Amino acid sequence: MTDDKGGDTTISGGHLVAKALKAEGVDVIFTLCGGHIIDIYDGCADEGIDVIDVRHEQVAAHAADGYARVTGKPGCAVVTAGPGTTDAVTGIANAYRAESPLLVIGGQGALSQHKMGSLQDLPHVDMIGPISKFAATVPHTERVADLVSMAFRESLNGAPGPSFLEIPRDILDASVPVESARVPKAGHYRASTRQGGDPAAIERLAELLVRSERPSILLGNQVWTTRATESATDLVRTLNVPAFMNGGGRGTLPPGDPHHFQLSRRHAFSNSDLIIIVGTPFDFRMGYGKRLSTDATVVQIDLSYATVGKNRDVDLGIVGDADVVLSSVLQATSAYGDNGAQGRKTWMEELRQAENKALEKRAPLLTSDASPIHPYRLVSEINDFLTEDSIYIGDGGDVVTFSGQVVQPKAPGHWLDPGPLGTLGVGIPFVMATKYARPDKEVVALFGDGAFSLTGWDFETLVRFDMPFIGIIGNNSSMNQIRYGQIAKYGADRGEIGNTLGDIRYSEFATMLGGYGEEVREPGEIGPALRRARESGKPSLINVWIDPEVYAPGTMNQTMYK
Repeated sequence: MTDDKGGDTTISGGHLVAKALKAEGVDVIFTLCGGHIIDIYDGCADEGIDVIDVRHEQVAAHAADGYARVTGKPGCAVVTAGPGTTDAVTGIANAYRAESPLLVIGGQGALSQHKMGSLQDLPHVDMIGPISKFAATVPHTERVADLVSMAFRESLNGAPGPSFLEIPRDILDASVPVESARVPKAGHYRASTRQGGDPAAIERLAELLVRSERPSILLGNQVWTTRATESATDLVRTLNVPAFMNGGGRGTLPPGDPHHFQLSRRHAFSNSDLIIIVGTPFDFRMGYGKRLSTDATVVQIDLSYATVGKNRDVDLGIVGDADVVLSSVLQATSAYGDNGAQGRKTWMEELRQAENKALEKRAPLLTSDASPIHPYRLVSEINDFLTEDSIYIGDGGDVVTFSGQVVQPKAPGHWLDPGPLGTLGVGIPFVMATKYARPDKEVVALFGDGAFSLTGWDFETLVRFDMPFIGIIGNNSSMNQIRYGQIAKYGADRGEIGNTLGDIRYSEFATMLGGYGEEVREPGEIGPALRRARESGKPSLINVWIDPEVYAPGTMNQTMYK
């Protein structure tokens, strides 16, 4: 409704959502339509916010997660009530464990029908509260934008994560006077979250580093979250410290950098006198902290106080932004006449020898001409195929475990994996988010055949929105990570119960949906097929048949199978 001067006098809840998203800098929502939420679409059209509609709400939530990781801005998914919201729960849970900021907006039955059994009515907030940083119901149309801004603020409080809002249908569809609606001003409802850590702790860490003879540092997910690449790089190069990277921290140092190490981590963590863990919890990936030498001085830096010292005692804990903390520590070391860098030359050489030894041991498998194709050969070909502009996405179990040991992104922010929840099915939605946010980048995604099957129908969405990428399926017709565990625990005769898949020609699936596809059965065909996929300019799937009887070392070492 407009006044005599052409200005709006009232505004609907859906349009208030869109205005609040716009103020936050959101330029796209990932969604699957439903009658409860369509007024948000109308608002997005007015505010110039793109709407990417998918085929499953899990995809929408994962795409919002992927968007946040690539851009550094919170992502947004909009889903309808009931099954629409429950379908998105896995994406919310994955973002929660991965510390990815996003807002999921769910529909809800009308407040006027509360507890009457309205269509798709469920207690969404009660269900999602434990796996989010903030979950609430919007009680009045005047509060819509206010609560959207509140949800984003909480999403970025400390270690980031997902927030959830449900908006009842009558609240969303109703209109209120413009002047009565609280619409927080962009940039005026959130303080800086760049905490610098305790100054005394910064000085203490600087002293520990300068005095250390055999230090090592693990650069984890929060190094990318806080965009700490430059400060981390300056620190390790200036002080001559060997660096290992995991999760989103991969690519902080480029392959070939003398301070970049990957395969000698066990040797380093067993022999270091100082170990600095940046932005990575002591969870199962770290053996709950037990893989670190008991003789080493251990320092943990994290955005969350709750993470520091959890599962393992630390000698020094610093709560703060990795970028601020690492740059402050480096500056503090400049007060020392000798920062110890030259004295660490022998330690660096020792680790490089361990690294080269591991590489030499693996080399024959990376170039194996075996048929069926050895997974190491596949991931080696992918690593060789990547360019400076390639963003790599891993979605799978055993085959992606292989890739984690071989594939090395060439720049920060060029690696995406599910994170510690181990969610399969993130690949296609992560591709979607990445191609939307960075259309200038080449996207290369490796799927297990089981993982691709979970969300693969949204390959059609990539075709529909013209989002070309190079997809590779490591196809062993099995959920092979689980298959290994069953064989190890129960014997070969029970090793294929509930984990064996059909022999699917996924290349035909790709071409059926308007993309590019090829079948590859010989190792020499991998590289040429990847190059043809790149040249096609289409969403693609190269279906590579790999040996189902070969398992990644990481699969065989999982504690659940011991």
